[in-house]
Amino acid sequence: MSRRWVVLDREETPDGVFELRQRDVDDFLICIDGRVLMNSRASRSELELGVRACTGLRPGARVRVGGLGMGLTLRAVLDTLPGEGQPAHSVHPAQTRVTVAELHGIVAQWCRGPLAALSGGAIEDSRVSLRIADVAECIREGAADGAAYDAIVLDLFEGPHAHTDADRDPLYGRRAIDRAWHALAPGGVFAVWAEAFDKAFEARLRARGFSVESHRPGRGGLRHWIVLGRRPAAPGRADT
Repeated sequence: MSRRWVVLDREETPDGVFELRQRDVDDFLICIDGRVLMNSRASRSELELGVRACTGLRPGARVRVGGLGMGLTLRAVLDTLPGEGQPAHSVHPAQTRVTVAELHGIVAQWCRGPLAALSGGAIEDSRVSLRIADVAECIREGAADGAAYDAIVLDLFEGPHAHTDADRDPLYGRRAIDRAWHALAPGGVFAVWAEAFDKAFEARLRARGFSVESHRPGRGGLRHWIVLGRRPAAPGRADT
């Protein structure tokens, strides 16, 4: 018989009521207005997102992560980057930097508190800096400033889908894809989690000049999608 869920914390936000629930040592839910946003025991695709986005990156890589969640994608990013497994407050000589944008401060509090062990204290890793902000605005700033990220990793609720505004969506529309392109270094990867396959999003990435591959990790149960758009290593006509 399953244990009942216990609400550990609750906070009203402009987006709805956020709740953190637990029923076992490693079994957590984050919900908004009663709807499940994430489940710690159904995180296969989130982990794979971090691994695929950062495999092969150079020492000293710069990575932008959008969405902190339970810290699991961040954990996968850190474990995949060169110099993985650095303890909190250590100094990594290659100066690898991972910047995380999270809209809701309460989520960061949970990752430092009840969820800390789940992610191995990922948020406290010396390579990580956190900003409570909209990642779309962070990418916009990066594009304007020539941030040259080696990877932009978006692990956000729903992801691109059939009803995404193809031009104006702040994360997955054509204008947003163009900003991601300009915020990435040549050879950089734009990695996106999605609940379902979205052919139109892939087409928008290709139209901008990204090479695209999609993956659906696992063989059973709830399976989501990972979309990887890679900017060519050498500037071409699309780099204008």
